[in-house]
Amino acid sequence: MLRIHFTGKDLGGVRMAAGPDPLWETILSFHRIRDRRGPLVFGEWREETRARLKGGKGETALLSALVPPRGYFPDFLTPMEGRPGMDTGLEAIRATPPERVRAELALLAVERARPPRSLRGQPPGKRPMEPSAAWPDGTPPLPALVEALRTYHRAAIEPYWPHIRARTEADRALRGRALLDGGADELLSTLPPMLRWRSPVLEADYPVDRELRLDGRGLLLQPSFFCRGTPVVHRDPGLPPVLVYPVTHADPPAVTDRSGPSLGRLVGHTRSAVLRAIEHGSTTSELARRTGVSLASASQHACVLREAGLVVTLRHGNAVLHTLTPLGAALLRGGATMDGVYARNGPVTS
Repeated sequence: MLRIHFTGKDLGGVRMAAGPDPLWETILSFHRIRDRRGPLVFGEWREETRARLKGGKGETALLSALVPPRGYFPDFLTPMEGRPGMDTGLEAIRATPPERVRAELALLAVERARPPRSLRGQPPGKRPMEPSAAWPDGTPPLPALVEALRTYHRAAIEPYWPHIRARTEADRALRGRALLDGGADELLSTLPPMLRWRSPVLEADYPVDRELRLDGRGLLLQPSFFCRGTPVVHRDPGLPPVLVYPVTHADPPAVTDRSGPSLGRLVGHTRSAVLRAIEHGSTTSELARRTGVSLASASQHACVLREAGLVVTLRHGNAVLHTLTPLGAALLRGGATMDGVYARNGPVTS
């Protein structure tokens, strides 16, 4: 179990990430691509991504040496500089001090000394590559690692970024409402079920026992598309506290459709008014009240907008919250092409 200990100052320092973190999504998706869990959400994505990665054995082998199928992976792979975009995150990885790299790889080796039950008794060749086997001198070639991460990101994350961002922003809208309604207590109480707020401690299902004391530093809440089952925190308690937790999934990630027929259904003043009403998040009841239509009609309009890829719907208790996708926001601004939508909302890559 993970226990995160808050002070009064920490409650005032709870904040939501501005959007999905490209490096966290990249690393966590590398977990997902090697297991079979969550087939409805990740199955098609796995097939498409594996097809794109054919011929990239060197990149995936390099990443496998650092990121095991489950458990600890080095903290330097997810630097805080990665939040604004992939390029800044990769430059931070490239600049990681060698002594930190060696220390975290030594910890990784200790963690791998006892393989999980599923691998016990298997010959060494069946186990994930050990860091010492990949880099006899004990230090990975950071420029090669950066390029491996970039190549994998382009195959596994970049084509799906609008969907990942839309799902993350829907979660942010839900948590933001909780914060406005009841402050940090309400926000922490509405996190996914594997997280339990028992003031002043946030408990979470976790593979090992961990105690994280915030000591007045606050906590960044980072919703993640590819996080699954349990949240993730940095192993080093001295790093800025971040809690990565899974978003709620309603549908699988999809490459942005640039010619979908559903957009043809988006006509008429009423539906345009519904789209405007959803701009800052809206429940179905609020949608009906703001647009002057019946509850059933508001639900039907929201369904059509969702099918067109303009709206994301997230259920919370007995209510549902509708939010705009990046495409929906761009259409509301007017005059945006589909290419422009991706350019503004996609990850920053070279």
